[in-house]
Amino acid sequence: MEKTWLKHYPAGVPAEINAELYPSLVDLMESAFRKYPERAAYKMMGSSMSFGQLDEASRALAAYFQNLGLEKGDRVAIMMPNALQYPIAVAAILRAGMVVVNVNPLYTPRELEHQLKDSGAKAIVILETSAATLQACLAHVPTKHVVLASLGEMMGFPKGLIVNYVVRKVKRLVPPFELPGAVSFKDALAKGRGLSYTAPKVGPNDIAVLQYTGGTTGVSKGAVLLHRNLVANTLQAEAWYQPALKKIPQSEQLMSVCALPLYHIFGFTTNMMLSMHLGGCNILITNPRDLPSVFKELSKHRFHSLPAVNTLFLAMANHPQFNTVDWSGLVISVGGGMAVQQATAKLWLEKTGCPIVEGYGLSETSPVASCNPTDSTTYSGTIGMPMPSTELCLLDDEGREVTTLGATGEIAIRGPQVMAGYWQRPDETAKVMTADGYFRTGDIGIVDERGYFKIVDRKKDMILVSGFNVYPNEVEDVLTQMPDVLECAAVGVADDKAGEAVKVVIVKRNPELTEAAVRAYCEANLTGYKRPKIVEFRTELPKTPVGKVLRRELRDKK
Repeated sequence: MEKTWLKHYPAGVPAEINAELYPSLVDLMESAFRKYPERAAYKMMGSSMSFGQLDEASRALAAYFQNLGLEKGDRVAIMMPNALQYPIAVAAILRAGMVVVNVNPLYTPRELEHQLKDSGAKAIVILETSAATLQACLAHVPTKHVVLASLGEMMGFPKGLIVNYVVRKVKRLVPPFELPGAVSFKDALAKGRGLSYTAPKVGPNDIAVLQYTGGTTGVSKGAVLLHRNLVANTLQAEAWYQPALKKIPQSEQLMSVCALPLYHIFGFTTNMMLSMHLGGCNILITNPRDLPSVFKELSKHRFHSLPAVNTLFLAMANHPQFNTVDWSGLVISVGGGMAVQQATAKLWLEKTGCPIVEGYGLSETSPVASCNPTDSTTYSGTIGMPMPSTELCLLDDEGREVTTLGATGEIAIRGPQVMAGYWQRPDETAKVMTADGYFRTGDIGIVDERGYFKIVDRKKDMILVSGFNVYPNEVEDVLTQMPDVLECAAVGVADDKAGEAVKVVIVKRNPELTEAAVRAYCEANLTGYKRPKIVEFRTELPKTPVGKVLRRELRDKK
């Protein structure tokens, strides 16, 4: 395809980026540590951590990991919500030449066990709120070293004590657990400070992150993101943001709201890595669902950037405390993870004066592949144009390019941000990568004469709940392990808040089976966003002559 979109790029956005500017994320981070030691890198609940402090703490933790006998290339998992320890752990793991395995802190023991086994993670940095989950599966996984963090421990005295007291005693967010041999995060840092750190040679083709994403088989698989993939996507985002960044007064440090979870690739790249590179500061939001706390935090700051999913933009815009926050500094609101709805975009623009710029990407693309211009003033209903150094095209079922304007095809992406493949799954990698280096997304789209792409359907049966992928096969696999379930099917249905919600249709083996029993089983085995919102019982499932479940029929009948 001719790169028609380049003619419509905003002024100041280059067609290409120099993906070789930094040999690795380690170089990108250490450059920021040298340039901005005194600047705040993170703020959270009144506490602040400078780039210099992040440099020192991550170096100490890297030394600690190396002293455990862990080697370059070993995988280390991080399981926590947004907290000051997250960026320290990421920087430490990468500086030790190891591989970050991002884990959703809300996972059940079943989900955590799969990810730790599949990645072969030898160590984990975990917040105590998830410790009981780890305890339940620790005997079955290769993870031998546990660094245990608490939310308040990096906040100093007395604030840290107060925060931990509230988390443990008031909100009761820490279930009882026993993890003999676990070392506290603070103790690991203290020990690391007395050890020598050896900087390994980390290059562009070394693995930086295993970012787990659902599989068509229902088994979560790790997208292998190399250092060069994540460096490229950070520089692509920087280039694309230029029109908006120019609106920030030179006297002000870039301040970004980090309400996206850092374990999600969207937050990892657009908050953590981009802010680090630009010398910006992230305002960490630990629980974006607790909107009164979000507004209380935001009311203390002047900020410029807010990447989020449609659900959060909508919830914030409709909240009675919206006007307690000063929105006048906001120059960029990036929507991703799920489709931005027109009504949300309209309301957000009315209330903040800053339009939501919708982007598109996947775990497999580090994640950003396309975006609307950051100087947009209207909602386009598209996923925008390909990022610098990126090509998008449409492919038919035979893998041929669709060149007719307005015709549909599967969106395919080629660029320096595209993953190396799936971790130890050459078969799955072969299904999505073309011979000439395009990644097939499974999303069906169209492209207009300006090179703006729009998603019209999904090839896969994936359900997208508030920006998180839910694969029906995984939900079905869990439910069919209930003795009273004969068979079941999971589908996505429209949902005002989350975009889509999970609906399950079950054929009972035992007529006594209740909806309450199904929900209790799901609660024990599936993290929140994967659990069905609607449970329906039927005597049989609609099927094709060869016995394939007709999901579309189940979707259409609400």
